[in-house]
Amino acid sequence: MKKKIAIIGGGPAGLAAAVAAKENGVDDIVIIERAPSAGGILMQCIHNGFGLHTFKEELTGPEYADRYIKRAKEKDVEIFLSTFAIDISPDKVITCMSKDKGIFTIEAESIILAMGCRERPRGALNTPGYRPAGIYSAGTAQKFVNIEGKLPGKEVVILGSGDIGLIMARRMTLEGAKVKAVAEIMPYSGGLKRNIVQCLDDFGIPLKLSTTVVDIDGKDRVKSVTLAKVDEKLNPIPGTEEVIPCDTLLLSCGLLPENELSQAIGVELSPVTGGPKVNESLETNIPGVFAAGNVLHVHDLVDYVSEEAANAGKHAAEYVKRSAEASGDKREFVVETGNGVRYTVPMTVRPSECDTLTTLRFRVGNVYKNPEICVYMGDRCVLRRKKQICAPGEMEQVILKKADLDTLKDGETIKVLLE
Repeated sequence: MKKKIAIIGGGPAGLAAAVAAKENGVDDIVIIERAPSAGGILMQCIHNGFGLHTFKEELTGPEYADRYIKRAKEKDVEIFLSTFAIDISPDKVITCMSKDKGIFTIEAESIILAMGCRERPRGALNTPGYRPAGIYSAGTAQKFVNIEGKLPGKEVVILGSGDIGLIMARRMTLEGAKVKAVAEIMPYSGGLKRNIVQCLDDFGIPLKLSTTVVDIDGKDRVKSVTLAKVDEKLNPIPGTEEVIPCDTLLLSCGLLPENELSQAIGVELSPVTGGPKVNESLETNIPGVFAAGNVLHVHDLVDYVSEEAANAGKHAAEYVKRSAEASGDKREFVVETGNGVRYTVPMTVRPSECDTLTTLRFRVGNVYKNPEICVYMGDRCVLRRKKQICAPGEMEQVILKKADLDTLKDGETIKVLLE
């Protein structure tokens, strides 16, 4: 079958991209979703805090997802559920598989990658000790509790202070478990400040920074974990070990963009984010292939995912509507980072393709107090904004003006840094 736009992933990014593409004049759109229902990971995120930016009210994850599912249905967006995209060819032919249709292909003029992300597994952490029952990723535990109504354990230690881990510390406590500690190998938390306060402080759960798991005891079921302090090189410090009896260890040690399909088609990935390198239109190095959401870089707020995906949907619609040979100024400028800024999205900018305002998002690599976020175009500082604090767990953003971008000269770069 042939489609104008094929979107891989029916979570918040895929849904928002489809709605935006429809609103920008493209009708022949399909979403390919491997789960039996759309909505993605939001369907198991029953806590509130979603939608404050998008809908100006606080929603749970399923409520937020439902609003976009309804929007997609109202616009007659076709969604293939329980359908796996197993390959993409360089000429944008997607090979899919489902119980009803078997193996089939979709020829698309444009593709939007919206596969989301996955949790970093224990095997990637090199955690020593036995391999007993009772070790779960925080997301798996969240599905057990919120979807299946099962409590994974009664005495819990959590390794990693990402937002999912923090939220599960509160969730497990509310369900009657005793969360004994949250250990974080870095000297700062990887989650939002509000989650530290609402999920740990409010329940008296200790957060142990610069601490990691150095041993897991128990052959059939976890009996205890041993925590130890780490030095500046993240190596355990002998003599700081602390044994904590528990029956469950939850891992919340980071998220990885789901980019096996992106690599199959030849999309160039960033070594920092693990997601595709994109320009201001969220277009990858392959013309007509766009990316948005957590497959591009891991977000802290779903509102930003929806906003970003809508931008990708809009530009994908523009791509299929215009001539591939469209002429004009296609100069492209690299976005560089410096002094604390780890990466930016987008990574390149074409002023001729920018709207009046272009959002550029980034994360920092440490905790910085009272920094100034600065943007330089060539040697000219076009933006300077004071912040009380910048932390790795919270995404930052700056707004670039097209009027400033139009002043860039050949050979110049855009640079984002802290001063």
